[in-house]
Amino acid sequence: MELKQLYREIVNEHNLHPVHKKKIENPDLVLRGVNPSCGDDITLSLKLENGIITDGGYEGSGCAISQASVDMMVDQIVGKNKEEAIRLAGTFMGMIKGEITDEECLEELDEAAALQDVAHMPARVKCAVLGWHTMQEMLEHPEKAGEIRQQN
Repeated sequence: MELKQLYREIVNEHNLHPVHKKKIENPDLVLRGVNPSCGDDITLSLKLENGIITDGGYEGSGCAISQASVDMMVDQIVGKNKEEAIRLAGTFMGMIKGEITDEECLEELDEAAALQDVAHMPARVKCAVLGWHTMQEMLEHPEKAGEIRQQN
């Protein structure tokens, strides 16, 4: 199967049949992320127990890339501690910016590595990183939980 076809299938699967597009009861952290340039709007919720992300979900709407990316992200961070999740966000954003291309490093992103070609679509970069930026912001600055994070 051609790589671009696989990319489309993974994005479509996560967009049409998201596992984590759900309301989380009694979340510990909630942050809304908005991409005003294209209308992507998500509210990310995480539950933490002893420093480990035990559950995550998101609500909102947006393009297929933004919705698939945040769904894949939650797949990757559940079961991880805060530092691991932040490091994964750095790897993902480095990949999207074209700064990280090492296959071994990208394997850690699992299906989210399928979004690597977004680096060649500047108009879609903000869509792909919205969930990751929102998660990173809420974990690094939990005092901002409940606010709206505008993506620049």
